[in-house]
Amino acid sequence: MKVFKTFLEVANTRHFGRAADNLYITQAAVSARIKQLEEFVNAPLFVRLKNNITLTLAGERLLPYATTMVRALQQVKSEISLIDAKLMPFSIAATPNVWDAYFQNYLTVAANAFDELAFKTEMLGIRQLHASIIDNTLDLALMFDPFLTNEVCSEQIAQINLSLVSSEPNVSAEQAMSKGYIFVDWGAQFASEHEAKYGRNFVPKLKTSTGRIALDFLLAQGGSAYLPNALAEPFIESGELHRVKGKHAMKRSIYAVYQKHNRNVDIVEQVVEVIDQSSPQRPAILEMASNVE
Repeated sequence: MKVFKTFLEVANTRHFGRAADNLYITQAAVSARIKQLEEFVNAPLFVRLKNNITLTLAGERLLPYATTMVRALQQVKSEISLIDAKLMPFSIAATPNVWDAYFQNYLTVAANAFDELAFKTEMLGIRQLHASIIDNTLDLALMFDPFLTNEVCSEQIAQINLSLVSSEPNVSAEQAMSKGYIFVDWGAQFASEHEAKYGRNFVPKLKTSTGRIALDFLLAQGGSAYLPNALAEPFIESGELHRVKGKHAMKRSIYAVYQKHNRNVDIVEQVVEVIDQSSPQRPAILEMASNVE
């Protein structure tokens, strides 16, 4: 696994020295591992130019397999370590926006409902989620759009409400779009509806795929953004944010996605059911925000 982890670190940093620092090994050890892997696949993996390291075509082809290999071996290691504790590992991942808008409310509920499970959670991009579900190294993925393939189940479990909010009171949608607007990517459906409502004649101050980043920037710099009610409500209650005048609400669906042939499919379905039917309290950090005077 060490050679694959080293390959992924070099591919990520594009620098042998930084990869060595991140892995707490020498640069010579990094070079030796990459050479070992190149000899194994019988092809160069990186183009080495001064201050510029890029993946070769072979390196690009190896990247998803190395990722899968490392994840699978880490999963095996984790499962073996849990044997003595009589716990079953269970992995859940979501895109950052699904986490911010939805799942942060449900993790504690799921963990409390299954004492026999040891949960591992991650934030991953949509392509990583798809790949991890297909290769069965992830038990459950939560995402905005269904994964349309015969190998997986995509079950709609919730809808989230998005509100257009501003740091200033009594702001119209036109004013919100014209100054300090933060465009949050809530997916293809949102982008289409957003364009239908407001057109393209505005220049966002910031574009981000993460609601939490938008919230932090909004509170620090001012402006407007579409945020989930669950994320924005504490700050509306405290007077730090305000809903933009008019009717601007949008909705997004949340899908639970899992491999049909997962060996723990019965457990996966039970976890999905608990998440689907629960009504969690707000996370402590947001509860604290709502109590700020």
